[in-house]
Amino acid sequence: MHATAFRRLKHKTQVFIAPHGDHYRTRLTHSLEVAQIGRTIARCLGLDEDLTETLALAHDLGHPPFGHAGESALDEVMAPYGGFDHNEQTLRILVSLEQRYAAFDGLNLTWETLEGVVKHNGPLIGPLANGRNTPASILDYCSDQDLELGTFPGPEAQVAAIADDIAYDNHDIDDGLRAGMLGIDAFESVPRVKTAFVELAADYPNAEPSRIASEVVRRLIGEMVEDVLIESRRRLDRTTPANAAAVRALEEPVIGFSDAMGETDRALKEVLFRHMYRHPTVMAEVEKAQRVIRDLFAHFLAHPEAMPSEWRNQARDGTEARTARVVGDYVAGMSDNYALDCHDDLFKVDARI
Repeated sequence: MHATAFRRLKHKTQVFIAPHGDHYRTRLTHSLEVAQIGRTIARCLGLDEDLTETLALAHDLGHPPFGHAGESALDEVMAPYGGFDHNEQTLRILVSLEQRYAAFDGLNLTWETLEGVVKHNGPLIGPLANGRNTPASILDYCSDQDLELGTFPGPEAQVAAIADDIAYDNHDIDDGLRAGMLGIDAFESVPRVKTAFVELAADYPNAEPSRIASEVVRRLIGEMVEDVLIESRRRLDRTTPANAAAVRALEEPVIGFSDAMGETDRALKEVLFRHMYRHPTVMAEVEKAQRVIRDLFAHFLAHPEAMPSEWRNQARDGTEARTARVVGDYVAGMSDNYALDCHDDLFKVDARI
């Protein structure tokens, strides 16, 4: 929490890019919500709460400005140099880019933390990897410290991953309703959500719509957490792992939704994708944001001397690939606002979103 990269999350996109208004989620508030949900699940299952919280707080540190739109643009321009992946960038921040201590680079975190951050979405190599491509930086790091990329992570990382899903499913409903992009009719294909709206409106006919929305989100988070606890206990009873190493040796996660809740999760994501993430207003912002990323990367790759001294020195006398990686690190570390201001200063074109 003392890391510079963590503080920058307060001005990095969750869904809405550089939004007007103080109540929309950012990467920082999202990470805090994930940590709260993760701690609750970990406590109920008797897992390590501190490790779960650490993984939740760290899981999005590698996101560049403008969220997934920024990541897509940065991956595109860095494709000739190995591409860009936010999980890879998180590891780079934790082991080298964050420079707070006199004796070493990085944050000197435990093996379990680094393993969980890298693998919280599942194995990266081998038959369980589901075709995932493993970024070069992760492979390079594992040549010195094996993070067991072919296995599922420990249970705390699995908890952090599903807490992430629960948090963004529900706070995106909240933000979408607040922005006027979602209404009750949008949830016809998600009976659990539609029913919650109908029942709460009947129970509280005089309540303001914002209160009904908050109650719906509150109810859904509770139902999802309860479902994870019941399903995870069922899986643990069936597989009987004696310790975290035994959890890693399994061929499936021990933390997850039931089939019914998994279907609700998929249907809800489809609604959010259709009505929010691909909303014309959001897509117009995405196009502007990606142009900003492309412009900044191209400029600093051609003129690395224009970067601040700590970045300029890293790029000095390096190969083009080395310079591109430094430029990618610099741009990825920017907040939304800083990237927009930097673009405006360089190109004298107001790309304000």
